[in-house]
Amino acid sequence: MNPNASEWKPSFTAKAFVPSFDVPAPAAETESAPPPPTTTSAPAPATTPAPTPAPAPAASATSAAPVRVLKLTETKPVSGDKGIAKKEESPKAEIQATAAISPPKAKPTKKVAQQTANQEKTAAKSDTVTEDLDTLDDDVVADLYGKEHLNVVFMGHVDAGKSTMGGNILFLTGMIDKRTMEKYEKEAKDAGRESWYLSFALDTGVEERAKGKTVECGRAFFETDKRRYTILDAPGHKNYVPSMITGASQADVGVMVISARKGEFETGFERGGQTREHTMLAKTSGIVKMVIAINKMDDPTVIFDEIIGKLTPFLKQTGFNPKTEVYFMPVSGYTGANIKDRSSACSWYNGPSLLEYLDDLKTLDRKFNAPLMMPIAETYKDMGTIIVGKIESGHIKKNQAVLLMPNKRVTEISTIYNESEEVEQAMCGDNVKIRIKGVEEDEVSPGFVLCTKKKPVKTATKFHAQLAILEHKNIICAGYTAVLHVHAAAEEVTLGALLHLVDKKTNRKSKRPPQFVKQGQKVIARIETSGPLCVETFDDYPQLGRFTLRDEGKTVAIGKIIKVLEDDA
Repeated sequence: MNPNASEWKPSFTAKAFVPSFDVPAPAAETESAPPPPTTTSAPAPATTPAPTPAPAPAASATSAAPVRVLKLTETKPVSGDKGIAKKEESPKAEIQATAAISPPKAKPTKKVAQQTANQEKTAAKSDTVTEDLDTLDDDVVADLYGKEHLNVVFMGHVDAGKSTMGGNILFLTGMIDKRTMEKYEKEAKDAGRESWYLSFALDTGVEERAKGKTVECGRAFFETDKRRYTILDAPGHKNYVPSMITGASQADVGVMVISARKGEFETGFERGGQTREHTMLAKTSGIVKMVIAINKMDDPTVIFDEIIGKLTPFLKQTGFNPKTEVYFMPVSGYTGANIKDRSSACSWYNGPSLLEYLDDLKTLDRKFNAPLMMPIAETYKDMGTIIVGKIESGHIKKNQAVLLMPNKRVTEISTIYNESEEVEQAMCGDNVKIRIKGVEEDEVSPGFVLCTKKKPVKTATKFHAQLAILEHKNIICAGYTAVLHVHAAAEEVTLGALLHLVDKKTNRKSKRPPQFVKQGQKVIARIETSGPLCVETFDDYPQLGRFTLRDEGKTVAIGKIIKVLEDDA
């Protein structure tokens, strides 16, 4: 990194990378024009002339509202008259038209009554604690929770500049004031790490600041005019991949930070580097939108076009669509160029800045009316037991009674912290800290799931899963052991049995169980855990049904749960 660089000086010439209407009623059908009387009850006195029935007035824009008609094809509006009938109907025609449209009116009334009855029946069955939140819509969500929340994980090879970029984002958005940043700069200078001062905002540990390596997944918050964000700063060293998986499992969008310096990109991308593994783990964790932030563009040795050429085919192999799910963007995390505001130093790039791109991402599909599911990523003690995690589905509110699985402990939510503030409620997509009552810190662990009492998460010690073997030198047989990572849980598991081989092209299952599987093959296997694990099938809850298998510091396989077995199965 070149801290003294004032502008970008790419060593190449690159082109810009841009990667109901109502059917009108007839005029005679107005409530203000009843049909004329056909008989009279008594003759009028001789001194008073008999009243002459007035003709039905023609409908106009200022008359009473017309009857809503479901389907009427015989009457056509005159162009420019806003639905006024072309000619006046006779009383006889009016009676026929009214009779013709009367039957359809009864059907929607009956349907609405049935829907109302069903809604009342559903409301009676709902949990009394959350009955006022069971039918949330977009307007209610915006009113209750304010801006939409987005979780962004920064990942990539070690020394790519993830923490520096995250720290600069916090400074540029006003989450860290100038005085605090000057303090970090002085501490970094005293430690002989002057160019690392921005990373001190996220790397708070003594070891992390001394070595310049993120060990645990850092967490910070910032806000723009459009959205609220949680930054998840994943470690880049291969020894801390489990922490990276925990961070990626809580993210909605991934930012893959790539060093544009010649030599540093190759180190991260070639075999042994973490760029490839992090990309694959991001896809396995459920991240569908990826920003490839080509960092350190203030360095004179950048190789932007070469990086795009090598990454694009690899992203296709991993499962990302480079045209719709990936966006390449040149940035400088150290100078802040193209982070918040667009930089004029790189005239060949005319795309958005990083924060502009994140603000304009399509609204995510949030399941805030689904049953509550919140995997617990972290626990600690602070005036009670605090649990930390991302709400994957549903919503919660203060004083709500909930269930901790798999130990089946009923507890109550005492306090909810969204970012650094206390709030009354939170919804799916939020990364929250929750203080719970009646549960000690040693009674809850990462990998537990907070859920509703009426529909708790499934717990199992064995399940069927489809595995794709990525990298393994030897064959894999029944009895093979590895560490399974699912949502925030890490558990040692055993392949109890290999059930079917799956053809990669046709997805057909073999009739006979295979004796072994090897790299590149797909298999359906029965997986057995050493203790109860909170999981769901991938089809029901994808975030609780996708997992990775790791062994000897490498990701051996990725998989999805297709069936959760009972203990006696």
